[in-house]
Amino acid sequence: MITRAWPVLLLAGAFEVGYALSVGGSEGFTRLGWSLVAVVFFLLTLFTLSLALRTIDVGIGYAVWAGIGAVGAAILGPVFFDETLTPAQAMWLAVIIAGVVWLKLSDRPASEG
Repeated sequence: MITRAWPVLLLAGAFEVGYALSVGGSEGFTRLGWSLVAVVFFLLTLFTLSLALRTIDVGIGYAVWAGIGAVGAAILGPVFFDETLTPAQAMWLAVIIAGVVWLKLSDRPASEG
């Protein structure tokens, strides 16, 4: 069921973005609302990541999950918080995105024969 694992991994990445942003908003877990949201996203991201890793190799799955989380948090950080994203940072985020895409493209089932 590798075809279902990748959408679940993308969902885990989205939950990781939510976790990273809510941890930032919690200000060191001193704001209750953001802290509770962070805990929920944390549990969701770990659960969905563990489901995806049933069929995706852990090294590839973890790299994709972490890449989605890093890129998503870096892109959305300036939207929700007083953060900046420089052109140089955007370029390196594009490199991460390209790496994630290539990892997905390289995850082809081995032919039996």
